[in-house]
Amino acid sequence: MSDIPFTLDQLRILKAIAAEGSFKRAADTLYVSQPAVSLQVQNLEKQLNVPLFDRGGRKAQLTEAGHLLLSYGEKIITLCQETCRAIEDLQNLQGGTLIVGASQTTGTYLLPRMIGLFRQKYPDVAVQLQVHSTRRTSWGVANGQVDLAIIGGEVPGELQDTLKIIPYAEDELALILPIDHPFAQVEKVQKEDLYRLNFISLDAQSTIRKVIDKVLTRCDIDTKRLTIEMELNSIEAIKNAVQAGLGAAFVSITAIEKEVKMGEVYVAALEEIQVKRTLSVIINPNRYRSKAAEAFIQEVLPEFSTYPQELSLDHFSSSPNVLKEVVNDVAKA
Repeated sequence: MSDIPFTLDQLRILKAIAAEGSFKRAADTLYVSQPAVSLQVQNLEKQLNVPLFDRGGRKAQLTEAGHLLLSYGEKIITLCQETCRAIEDLQNLQGGTLIVGASQTTGTYLLPRMIGLFRQKYPDVAVQLQVHSTRRTSWGVANGQVDLAIIGGEVPGELQDTLKIIPYAEDELALILPIDHPFAQVEKVQKEDLYRLNFISLDAQSTIRKVIDKVLTRCDIDTKRLTIEMELNSIEAIKNAVQAGLGAAFVSITAIEKEVKMGEVYVAALEEIQVKRTLSVIINPNRYRSKAAEAFIQEVLPEFSTYPQELSLDHFSSSPNVLKEVVNDVAKA
């Protein structure tokens, strides 16, 4: 093939169809007509001389060739986006975009303050905050769709060699009680007393619940002995239930600062136990990092960190030759 047999628009259409599972929904997301999408796919298959979709089922399923093209197409699209952002950087932070990722608790309660501080310094930079599970956030950083992220869970094992994981802050999981609870009158709650409480928690399958259970287990608290009175679907719902006197809960201390100041919940001290987890910053050192991301790392991250010594620029070193990496991948295929 002397000429490149596809365009960026065709790669974007392929990606949209794969994500949406149908030509019609892909057309809707791209704001084009379905016939236009179908024509582009037909042209692409003709240019490559291979079928990209199995048209036998109701859902648009990629063939083996389609999966291969999608895999490299996503890399090409990401590299093009990085190129545009690098060109935007020539304006010296008078524009551009910063994309920050976070897991649920950090994204809801910590990142808005950090982004607020950044926007005060760089009001012309557009900031996007993407809040997802730790797993999805980690993949976003690995794929170059997110500049950096702060997470509270564990990075998936398959990404631990790809991403740089930097300890960032200690996040205490506080035991909160209704203001008029009998334990609000004692100086410290004994570990055995936890098994006499009725707890409100997130659903057992939620990522945050699993993280909290893992931290409690590390602190020698038998989570199987805890009485779960009620399962709710958000931290805000749990806080409201505790305020209403329905039970106790373990939540991140960052999530209850307002309620503590207003005297709406009681934070109990535990005898000889401090329940903490480590928040981490994750980056992909092999992806292009914009000036906006550099400014966020140097000027905002240290303001909220309990591990400032870990935030030296050496820990954020990056490899600029991403294009060479993609070309080598293609050559090996």
